[in-house]
Amino acid sequence: MQTHLKTSVAALALSLAGGSALADINVGVVFSLTGPAASLGAETKKAVELMPQTLGAEKINYIILDDATDPTNAVKNARKLIGENKVDVILGPNLITSGTAMADVANEEKTVLLSMAPIEVAADKQKWAFRVEPTAEIMVGRAVEDMKEKGIKTVGFVGFNDSWGELLLKALTKTSDAAGIKIVATERFARTDTSVTGQALKVVAAKPDAVFVGGSGTPAALPQSTLRERGYKGPIYQSHAVANRDFLRVGGKAVEGARLAVAPVLVAEQLPDSHPNKKVGLAFVQAVEAKNGANTRSTFAGASWDGWLMLEGAFTTALKSAKPGTPAFREAVRDALEKTSKLVGANGTYTMSPTNHGGYAPTSPVLIEVANGGWKLVK
Repeated sequence: MQTHLKTSVAALALSLAGGSALADINVGVVFSLTGPAASLGAETKKAVELMPQTLGAEKINYIILDDATDPTNAVKNARKLIGENKVDVILGPNLITSGTAMADVANEEKTVLLSMAPIEVAADKQKWAFRVEPTAEIMVGRAVEDMKEKGIKTVGFVGFNDSWGELLLKALTKTSDAAGIKIVATERFARTDTSVTGQALKVVAAKPDAVFVGGSGTPAALPQSTLRERGYKGPIYQSHAVANRDFLRVGGKAVEGARLAVAPVLVAEQLPDSHPNKKVGLAFVQAVEAKNGANTRSTFAGASWDGWLMLEGAFTTALKSAKPGTPAFREAVRDALEKTSKLVGANGTYTMSPTNHGGYAPTSPVLIEVANGGWKLVK
């Protein structure tokens, strides 16, 4: 895998395949490069910059569009990529609301959507919609497992007032109930809010043993810093969607000690040698940090890279029976993705099926905490 990754990175500057390409493979990419979720989009884009420009004799084009953290723009971008750019697949977006809306377009146009957001769509809309990110239940469940081990009996929730916040609350409710932990406060805030004092005071008044912040990116630092300012001294857990350097920078000392479940790539060097994703994770970390500098890895970039690994296998299989740019090729890519089995990536291991278009192994995530402005493996 490490050799393959280095080859893929080198392909950005030099075509590794001899002869003329038979046809171009067009990959549409939709990320939030501006707006409240820009920190997520910037991270996922790092992996796209490492993706190879050729596969065998085929040239690969990446058409990157910014949805500006707006589901309406995401849908427009999807239609443009399919209608004008004739893409064979769409990679992205970062937000569930955007991904869910784009899934409708993918099914309508019979073009694969490989979502970076953990979308969950109805069975009748699943055929062309896949995801790389694990379900919220898997990741939140890992944090709740730690709460139970620490003897926590009550938890407060303060999260986004959107579909991501709702998904995290739903996951927390289900997993905490199973663990015998009671939710004693539920507060919401908007991604663009500059103050959550009222919500923090209500959570503090409920006196929970721990607090779970249901946010993502840099906006998720605000509730934790406010809780600390208002005197809350209990443990604070964050969602896996805060795992980037900007969150640490914005949160500063206020987010020290925060615990979260994450994909293993974030702490690849700290993993035991027995962890199945360590070798792939280390290879990816070396590549992304060679291009972007030290400490520029993230689980969001790792997810995008794992998306490429899925597509690489699917494209390779599809090319045996169809030509890029055709309905037959798109159908073959879809069929091959659905047969992904035990694919070892930087973020986790994946096995898909006709009824599971995500396939992230529940054993893949690890628990970490913020320590001295960085990420520390807990277990």
